[in-house]
Amino acid sequence: MELTQRTTRRTGRMQGHQWRVGRRVASMAGVVAATATVPVGLALTAARVAAQPSARPAVGTAVPNRGGPEWASTQQVLGGKGTMQPGDVLKFSFPRTDLHVTADGVPIKAGFALGSWIAFKRMGAGTSVMAMGDLVLTEDEVEPVMLALQQGGVEQTALHNHVLHEAPRIMYMHIAAHGDPAKIAQAVRTALGASKTPLAAVSAAPGDAGDAGGAGTPGGPQAQQATALDLDTAGIARVLRVAGKVNGGVYQVSAPRSERITEGGMEIPASMGVATAMNFQPTGGGKAAITGDFVMTAAEVNPVIRALREHGIQVTALHNHMLTENPRLFFMHFWANGDAVTLARGLRAALDQTTSRKPRT
Repeated sequence: MELTQRTTRRTGRMQGHQWRVGRRVASMAGVVAATATVPVGLALTAARVAAQPSARPAVGTAVPNRGGPEWASTQQVLGGKGTMQPGDVLKFSFPRTDLHVTADGVPIKAGFALGSWIAFKRMGAGTSVMAMGDLVLTEDEVEPVMLALQQGGVEQTALHNHVLHEAPRIMYMHIAAHGDPAKIAQAVRTALGASKTPLAAVSAAPGDAGDAGGAGTPGGPQAQQATALDLDTAGIARVLRVAGKVNGGVYQVSAPRSERITEGGMEIPASMGVATAMNFQPTGGGKAAITGDFVMTAAEVNPVIRALREHGIQVTALHNHMLTENPRLFFMHFWANGDAVTLARGLRAALDQTTSRKPRT
């Protein structure tokens, strides 16, 4: 009897050991399977990130508007003006208030189409980050800024126009980096120092969408400033079925896409530039100049073009902003100047050709 009990206990321990080994093997197989779809460099980065100690607040802890201690060094480098956005994103904005740009006779406000920005998001539980941004530059600033970024390890993912017939000519440089946030921030600050960007005026109001590239916070509140605009913002919001906000004399609306967008397995929140942006700058008498960009898959590009053109809205640029995102996205910039609510109907018709999140009713 005693021998039988000892044999039974030994068999149970062996079965338990086998079960734990099986769990480890299954777990490792899952990691290998997941990694197989990710480029080797990004897979190795993800592995290193997973092994790093976490500097993030404990789950359930409220994150301060400036990001708390984990972002202190980044804030210090970029002037302490970054604010947290949806998706645990820290964003800095650099409005080009030094530039005096006109397009089709309309003086362009910084919040309409002249806002540089850089956004950071932690990669997993480690200290490495994914960073993306869009820098607004004059033509003679492009080369020195690109050189400084390359020397600092920050990559360029696109360089192009957003609008047409503007003076002086403006270029938009999209950037990306992975690694230590303070080092990335220093590289960006050094690069901006090679331009005339007014760093002393660094600002990042919550949900700031000063660029025309969809970096704003989706569905931001309509600020109290709305009454100061010669614009029917309530009518625009009603037609678009998406609420906007006023920033620097511009009514800004952001419409995120419905699907999950990733790069190297990392999800890219809408606040990092993957939401459709629609900006309205009043031009008097209820009219507005509009610009921004639609974020689309390949199949959506031409239906959106047709919808915009049918409503008198000009397409001014079509291009990529990133290199390895999934699904593959294209960005279409637009321009018109007319009755703001009428133009909003055209934008809504174009939005209906995309898989943007379902609007409120």
